[in-house]
Amino acid sequence: MKTIAVTSGKGGVGKTCLTANLGLGLKKLGIRPMVFDADLALANLEVAMGVRPEATLQHVVVEEKSLAEAVTEGPGGLRLIAGGSGVPMLMRAGPKKLSLIFDQLDELAETTDLLLFDTGAGLDTRNLAFLRRADEILLVTTPEPASVTDAYATLKTLFRYKKDASVRVVVNMAANESEGEAVFGVLRQIAKDFLKKEVSYAGCVRRDPTVPKNARKRTLFLQSSPSSDASQDVMKLAGVVEQFLQNRGELVA
Repeated sequence: MKTIAVTSGKGGVGKTCLTANLGLGLKKLGIRPMVFDADLALANLEVAMGVRPEATLQHVVVEEKSLAEAVTEGPGGLRLIAGGSGVPMLMRAGPKKLSLIFDQLDELAETTDLLLFDTGAGLDTRNLAFLRRADEILLVTTPEPASVTDAYATLKTLFRYKKDASVRVVVNMAANESEGEAVFGVLRQIAKDFLKKEVSYAGCVRRDPTVPKNARKRTLFLQSSPSSDASQDVMKLAGVVEQFLQNRGELVA
């Protein structure tokens, strides 16, 4: 089982929505994904997916449930491990509580090819713990200058704690593919000049009115609007992730 952490420098870039739809896209490709709400302060992945889980990470850290028992099935059969929003125990989770989660991750491997961590925005110690556990990191930004600046700040901190991090950039809410490539080019050059590090381009997701429309309805746009621009882009991104897995021999025949 491989792990990918989806992260961002700031909130409001569509990271959680992207994680959920990417998970569904991977399932459409025949991969066995699971999405994991790793935002221990403001978890909302279950909201984006329109589900009401009976068990969450809150039950795991108090040892009422195992991690495997906290799995919820969402739209299209996409499986989810939900967090807890505003739960003091999770918001203050230290190494001991996190170990209750991390020590059980291998139990998911029998039924899961890829675990997608939807981390919180920014880089507090809990987010860094999930990023350090990930085999690959998807860094989500938008074309907004503040978002690009925060994405660079995220890279700077990330490489300080994980020098060999493999980072791929996703430009969300791009006007078109050209803008996505241009935004990545700026971020890549800054990382190269100031951090002496290379980052890769995973692709862009174009700005699409079906995205906020589905978000308000708590449905996944890939399921409700499969022919939309954003859905086409997410499927391309899923193909990039599939290639990542194939290159490491992790796909189940």
